[in-house]
Amino acid sequence: MRPESLLAEVGRRLATARAAQGLPLGELARRAGVSRRYLAMAENGQANLSLLKLAALAGALKMPMRELCDLDVGRAPELRVALLGLRGAGKTSVGRALSQQLEVPFFELDQLIEERAGMHLSSIFEIQGEGWYREQQGEALEDWLAQHGSGVLATGGSIVTDKETYQRLRATCRTVWLRATPEEHWQRVVDQGDLRPMERNPGAMAELKAKLKLREPYYTLADLAVTTSGRSPSQCADDISRWVQTSRR
Repeated sequence: MRPESLLAEVGRRLATARAAQGLPLGELARRAGVSRRYLAMAENGQANLSLLKLAALAGALKMPMRELCDLDVGRAPELRVALLGLRGAGKTSVGRALSQQLEVPFFELDQLIEERAGMHLSSIFEIQGEGWYREQQGEALEDWLAQHGSGVLATGGSIVTDKETYQRLRATCRTVWLRATPEEHWQRVVDQGDLRPMERNPGAMAELKAKLKLREPYYTLADLAVTTSGRSPSQCADDISRWVQTSRR
């Protein structure tokens, strides 16, 4: 549940309880020790209610505090979307298009990891190793979740193989798997000017296909799968945006 949705629902419950008891706005405010303006904002979902003020209002209404705040906060926020897929799936291009459509910021998890570590990913793997990268990945995700109630996040291709981090991602974000053929994954990486995975490796395509086959069962756990092969980033973003908007709670 989005922060604004959470506050709106608590405000609605406050207003309903006050009306049921026939209490004027000013009288409930006086009993709870808050200003009339603050209570009006709370009922309109515009006040960032503290625990103490929520308790004071519940006490003034002579009702259990849980009746005001027993809400399902475990659901992923409606406008927090995480994109999954191997490198070359289109996570960056689709993510940027989607962020514009949803009017939320776009982030790349690997970039956040680099900022935390103070080094490029290649150096992280070369110097620290994959285990340290996974640790940084989990911590970078937690930092992002703590700071952003909405946004589009492009994740690293291997995040699905880190059980704990992937579970956390699925519990806190709407997850979307961007599907593409191995050939299209390959061509997009080449188009980006990076030939390193293919240089002096005649088995590179076979390795790519094997990696995709290995991770596919994890990718299928995503909330939505969108095929990017033969489609523009804006077309893919349209599908995701439509899904988000029609399934909003």
